[in-house]
Amino acid sequence: MRKYNPYTLPPWLRKVRAVCNQFIIPFCIFQGIRTIFFPTTFDVLLLSIFILVAIALWMEVI
Repeated sequence: MRKYNPYTLPPWLRKVRAVCNQFIIPFCIFQGIRTIFFPTTFDVLLLSIFILVAIALWMEVI
């Protein structure tokens, strides 16, 4: 398996990744508060997707 290198990505994709890194944690916090007050299936699924994306960005998988 090849080692992941973010510098091999196109510049626009690196910028999108950097913006996602900045905004994913506030989205997770907001969605977590919303899920506590209005727990619907959609809110729980959206929160789990946000958390998985945050972990993937933190571990540099994507």
